Amino acid sequence: MSSATTTGKGSAFFTDQGMNSMARAMLGRVYTGAADTGEALTTFDRITDGDNASWAREWEATADRIAAIGDDCLRRGHRVSGRNALLRAATYYTACVLMADGCDEPEIVLARTFAAYRRCWERYLGLLDNPPEQFDIPYEGTTMPGWFFAAGGDGPKPTLVVANGADGALSFLWPGYGSEATARGYNVVLFDGPGQQRMLFERGIPFRPDWEHVIGPVVDAALHRPDVDPQRLALYAVSQGGYWAPRALAFEHRFAAAVIDGGVVDVSAAWHAVLSPELKAMLDAGQRDRFNATMDLAPPNAKRIITWRAKPFGLPSVYDVYLEVPRYRITPELAAQITTPVLVADPDDEKYFAGQPKRLYDMLPGEKELVHFTEAEGAAGHCQPMARALAAQRFFDFLDDHVGLTT
Repeated sequence: MSSATTTGKGSAFFTDQGMNSMARAMLGRVYTGAADTGEALTTFDRITDGDNASWAREWEATADRIAAIGDDCLRRGHRVSGRNALLRAATYYTACVLMADGCDEPEIVLARTFAAYRRCWERYLGLLDNPPEQFDIPYEGTTMPGWFFAAGGDGPKPTLVVANGADGALSFLWPGYGSEATARGYNVVLFDGPGQQRMLFERGIPFRPDWEHVIGPVVDAALHRPDVDPQRLALYAVSQGGYWAPRALAFEHRFAAAVIDGGVVDVSAAWHAVLSPELKAMLDAGQRDRFNATMDLAPPNAKRIITWRAKPFGLPSVYDVYLEVPRYRITPELAAQITTPVLVADPDDEKYFAGQPKRLYDMLPGEKELVHFTEAEGAAGHCQPMARALAAQRFFDFLDDHVGLTT
């Protein structure tokens, strides 16, 4: 079981760093209504620290309980209560999805909990006062699934395109960022791109480094709508989206402003940081079979993380992923092509891409702003997980200034 302590790096609920990071992110979602404090803390208490299967099992139990409350409320005609419960249940199911590779039957757990997540999330969307439209974006012979949240009112509106990270759910992007945008008068576009959620789990379409070919079609589809003002497009990107968005912005110049929530210059740096000197030597020597065999012998939690992180690349082995990730890099030549005004978020204790937000900021040639989030503000950590209100204020003040929504 977990017990919260306070350290120089904030509250610690688990000694397992991955679990503790996800626990802090869960509590951050309380501000947005996507989680509740008591539900989260009692789930933490039931989890065996460092036991991935225990994490997935206990979050699924909490999700099932809250989903049942939501269903019961709706049966009795309580729309708002049912809607709120379904959003929380969706959030809790995503905690299972993220840990599925630590379970005995990972594909079964993933399929079951992702289907439950989708049911709750999409039913929640249909219960909003202004429900979004399904927004299928043409993409290389298929479509990218998404949602269009209309701001309402007459005439074209500023529109926020939201780009996710490596493994996040769309529900992570709506409460607290998408909802903050619509409250300010933006339309909002959410979508799963290559390697993300529905595109990966349901269609088997993997990551690609050249995200100009992803964001471009999203912009094209949005501009076909009469309620989208082509002069007031904004982009918000989170986590590994901090690589994809700058890459896209080097070629896509139709955005009036962009927020990069955690700038990323080199995705491969995070991958290489976990290699021992021996594994690094095998990789450099091209010893594919030996490298893969050694990675297979990693401790269970390390193996779970590597397996999960490698999955969206759609490659035969971890060795092949290591050959691929150097393509996910912002070079000075790419950065020099970015003309969009950009805010880059730079939090204390950025564990995944340490130092990279400032590096990206320094590479940008035009109008730019580096916003530091500090431990003293309660805003440390990758994407400021426990400072959702402060982050939204800073991000949207910047965007509002650039799309003419300042009053």
